[in-house]
Amino acid sequence: MVNFEFRLPDVGEGTTEAEIGEWHVAAGSRIEEDQPLVDVMTDKASVEMTSPVAGLVLAIHGSPGDRMAVGAVLAEIRLDAPAAAQPPAASPAAAQPPAASPAAAQPPAASPPAAQPPVAAAPRVPAETPGAAAAPAVVPPAADPPSATPRSAEPGGAQGGQGGAASPAALASPATRHRAKQLKIALETIPGSGPDGRVTDADLDGFVAALAQRAPAGAQLLRRDAVHETKIIGLRRAIARSMTESKRRIPHFTYVEEFDLTDLEALRRELNEQRSADQPKLTLLPFFMRAVARLVPEFPRVNSRYDDETEVLSSYEAVDIGIATQTDAGLIVPVVRHVEALDLWGCARELLRVTAAARNGSASREDLMGSTITLTSLGALGGIAATPIINHPEVAIIGPNKLVDRPVVRNGAITVRTMMNLSASFDHRIVDGYDAARFVQRLKRLIDMPALLFIT
Repeated sequence: MVNFEFRLPDVGEGTTEAEIGEWHVAAGSRIEEDQPLVDVMTDKASVEMTSPVAGLVLAIHGSPGDRMAVGAVLAEIRLDAPAAAQPPAASPAAAQPPAASPAAAQPPAASPPAAQPPVAAAPRVPAETPGAAAAPAVVPPAADPPSATPRSAEPGGAQGGQGGAASPAALASPATRHRAKQLKIALETIPGSGPDGRVTDADLDGFVAALAQRAPAGAQLLRRDAVHETKIIGLRRAIARSMTESKRRIPHFTYVEEFDLTDLEALRRELNEQRSADQPKLTLLPFFMRAVARLVPEFPRVNSRYDDETEVLSSYEAVDIGIATQTDAGLIVPVVRHVEALDLWGCARELLRVTAAARNGSASREDLMGSTITLTSLGALGGIAATPIINHPEVAIIGPNKLVDRPVVRNGAITVRTMMNLSASFDHRIVDGYDAARFVQRLKRLIDMPALLFIT
């Protein structure tokens, strides 16, 4: 038998090393030709490496989070057939997995199922719940059992089973039940004064007051000293490095302006009601995408990338907008390309496609590279204002904030309008404050009067 060494290939764009994200095999396991072997992460994206041969995995080199140089041996595989110029495909008979000796086998330290999306290559970190063990449910004070107050079992409540009969579930309104859950109090321990023994808010308040009187001072305040350490690797490490690089190299300044979206929201609702079955639902972002594309010919520097090492500014006619997207693995910025050539529905369709691909892990390297300006939005969590960080080497990022109905003065009268603050950050080396303000004011005009978006 001949051994084959799988080496980290050159994944392009001048990459000299990559980070191990996730192993799909372990030493002692079989692998087939073209089967996923390992995910590696560059500074740009996660890449799934497949095996060019079939055989028995003898050893793997590198743990999740380790950085390996291009050309380094990642895996050693014993081939199913003698070596040839081109390793043959595995025969059906070779599909029987040989028993691995205990000495050769090692536990797959970080090998979740192979169906794990390639973009979410970073290993999962167990959720931290530092207060879970330190905050047990409140124990009711010793008291005589409640008088025979009937309590009917609710649908889906306690049922008899092995180990004896269970107590009937308490009747209570959803609000009371929610409060009790927050207080970590079992409703079944509270005598109910409502119809059929229903526990009311007053019953819950009285029970809490009794606990406060009977419990010693500070009984429910438990000291916690645990420290939870998590190694930052994978996509989270790439995000950390990218954010550090952006803030270190780019002198940011942020400009915030108030936008009136009353007319745009009315138009958006009308378009969504009239859309055809093959048209996606419109959010606010396609309108901002179209507005930015309309303004790029007037403000070409905003749609640029600056190489501060060669001191060359590249301003693009193509408007390739990065969409900051939150995923289970972290922040990813897929790209909608050539927005200048897309109508409103085309923007919405491509926006849906690239953000869905980012979230489910199917985004290609091309989907995640080459943006010329970025849009970032937290939707309803957007807050009053933000200071978004520029996606290096771009020179601008646009951040719509939260929509709110609030009173404003129009034509000397107070009226309620649908308002939004927009936060935009710029690279002050490239974009002067005056030009940034002019850009945002022109953007405001297009959003405040959305009919202008459709006038050529």
